[in-house]
Amino acid sequence: MNMPTWLKNAVFYEIYPQSFYDTNGDGIGDLQGIIEKLDYIKSLGCNAIWINPCFESPFMDAGYDVSDYCKIAPRYGTNEDAKKLFDEAHKRGIHILLDLVPGHTSDKHKWFEQSKQPEPNEFSDRYVWTGNAFDYPEGFRMMSGMSDRDGNYIVNFFNSQPALNYGFEQRDYAWQLAPDHPACRATLEAMKQVMRFWMDMGCDGFRVDMASSLIKNDPKKTGIKRLWQEVRSELDRDYPDAAILSEWSCAEDAIDAGFHMDFYIHFGSVGYNVLFQTENYDYVDRGKTVKCFFQENGEGDITVFLDEFLRKYRYINGRGYMCMPTGNHDMIRYSRRRSEEEMKLVASFIMLMPTIPVVYYGDEIGMKYAEGLHSKEGGFFRTGSRTPMQWTDGENKGFSTTKGDLYLPVDGRKDAPNVSEQEKREGSLLQTVRAFAKLRDEEPDLQAGGEFEVVYGEKEKYPFVFRRGKFLVAVNPRGTDAACNVPKRNYRVCKMIGSAELNGSKLNIGKLSLVVFEEEIK
Repeated sequence: MNMPTWLKNAVFYEIYPQSFYDTNGDGIGDLQGIIEKLDYIKSLGCNAIWINPCFESPFMDAGYDVSDYCKIAPRYGTNEDAKKLFDEAHKRGIHILLDLVPGHTSDKHKWFEQSKQPEPNEFSDRYVWTGNAFDYPEGFRMMSGMSDRDGNYIVNFFNSQPALNYGFEQRDYAWQLAPDHPACRATLEAMKQVMRFWMDMGCDGFRVDMASSLIKNDPKKTGIKRLWQEVRSELDRDYPDAAILSEWSCAEDAIDAGFHMDFYIHFGSVGYNVLFQTENYDYVDRGKTVKCFFQENGEGDITVFLDEFLRKYRYINGRGYMCMPTGNHDMIRYSRRRSEEEMKLVASFIMLMPTIPVVYYGDEIGMKYAEGLHSKEGGFFRTGSRTPMQWTDGENKGFSTTKGDLYLPVDGRKDAPNVSEQEKREGSLLQTVRAFAKLRDEEPDLQAGGEFEVVYGEKEKYPFVFRRGKFLVAVNPRGTDAACNVPKRNYRVCKMIGSAELNGSKLNIGKLSLVVFEEEIK
């Protein structure tokens, strides 16, 4: 399979477009705002951007309920603005991934408007319907009595998100079609055409929402792997520089399915949460708690992360990548219960791992999670992580010139972090992110894939030490000093946060510290 070469040193920046930068004064961010901030994104060391859904939508779920896949939502601009964004990004060496939601649409989509009609038509089986209005089997989220069609339709998530029909790998009812049924094939071909539409315009690929959900009743994922392998083969043939990134959180399955990258995130696995999450690590309280490794008063166990991560990494290395984010639009921001010094360690560590880093907008300055906000566009608890970007300490924190309402309120505290202040302050979180992104860009040993050797990672102990080529990285995110032995080599300090000293094979590392040693080859 083809692997786009630009992925090896990619550093992504995730943009929630409605909250990034408003250029027309309506209180909502727009594509022109992204264009105007491309130089800033480049200055961070980010050479790739993932934009959350920007297609036409009634915004019951922040754009994850698409009503037209081939039209930019008017509140963000036009298709011509998207084309300009692709062109301007490419001039700066930046790649753009759009957010593709292939598993469901809005119930306002023209396909669904036709599908819910009682008379048979070409879209009748574009979505999953039961045989009649009183056929309501267990195990499915369904909407009943919502149209004149004699049947109930499956929803993937919210009630306004009817599930597109890619078929059922195992079939228990007559209404469950096989993946190779003409109607299911038509759904897949329609989604391929959506992808081609944007890639022909200049898009560099897609982050794929709920990537494993398309084919139903598929416990071994054989059907969904077959589907995405087909998509990947067409990309390799017709768009060899394009990339697809899955929201799967099971890299073994995702890379086998043909994705170039999979997110290593907070659901489907425990490792990410043991590293970074200071909350219960599931949306649903199942009585689980997490002892976080990257926290000043943490009692984390790095071996829980390593047992999971190394298994995944060894399986996919050389065939695809995992992406490790500082956070995203679905998580509570990593700034919650963390100081700026603690955040520096998280952000720098992510830059040094063999994964592809993803910086969530605002995490580079430590924007706070906004507590207690009412849900906006289906955000619920996630709403507090989606507030406007803080560019300055001026009106609306530089996000918008509007005198009216903003998409969400900005952080009103006088000392709220902002780009302008951190641009000027030596050693700020922003400056730290830039410094470690620059180091990663300059050193192939620190980019995605390749060698990753655990040097010291003991159960319930600190620090964590690993080697990447000629570099030895040690991190101690606890509020007390730590020490360990490492193989004796001729090292010099390359980059450091806090304090560390290496005497022969004895490493002493201060509290809240991270050090990168480079081996001096004689």
